[in-house]
Amino acid sequence: MVSYPVCLNISNERCVVVGGGEVAERKVISLLECGAKVILVARALTPALREMRDAGRIEHRADDYKEEYVDGAFLVIGATNRDDVNERVSEDARKRRIPVNIVDEPARCTFTVPSVFRQGDLQIAVSTGGKSPALARRVREDLEKRYGPEYETLLEIMGTLRERILARKTPWEDNRELFESVLDSDILSHIRDGRADKVRDILRDLTGEDLEVKF
Repeated sequence: MVSYPVCLNISNERCVVVGGGEVAERKVISLLECGAKVILVARALTPALREMRDAGRIEHRADDYKEEYVDGAFLVIGATNRDDVNERVSEDARKRRIPVNIVDEPARCTFTVPSVFRQGDLQIAVSTGGKSPALARRVREDLEKRYGPEYETLLEIMGTLRERILARKTPWEDNRELFESVLDSDILSHIRDGRADKVRDILRDLTGEDLEVKF
């Protein structure tokens, strides 16, 4: 099976996590980072999950899993250490056509979660289709060494530049050449060196845009 890669906007969406251990904790943290409304179903919680509950960051159902807990969910994650519970979570979500991930059990999933790292709005995700999370993590770690914090700065610059260029209403082929000329320049090395003046010169020379550059 070939999976279809997609980035979901889960801001303010109801996301249900079943389980209260360390694996569930990691899943909850990643969902909160993306702005989800997290409902956690578990009797026992890790200390960190209890802190999130007490701070009002998550809703907690201190109960055994029941089918109705997935009603209205945008997505569901099963992270318990009980095979029978994980199977029920998967079946109940599938029955409702709700995307479901059962941690470390690809056959029970309708989606898998890639290994991700971020530099600002730049996200790089690595997936092995659930076959080897360890390999996905290793590749991600290698990519982290390649794509440092300078890429976060570059992305902010390119985002501002794109708005300016598109406002000109010039042909997209011309715009693409401008963007590629910037990326092919020495802009990254100047960002690494903290040379805002050089970055500004490159942008002015290649695109005609005078951007205020701060980093």
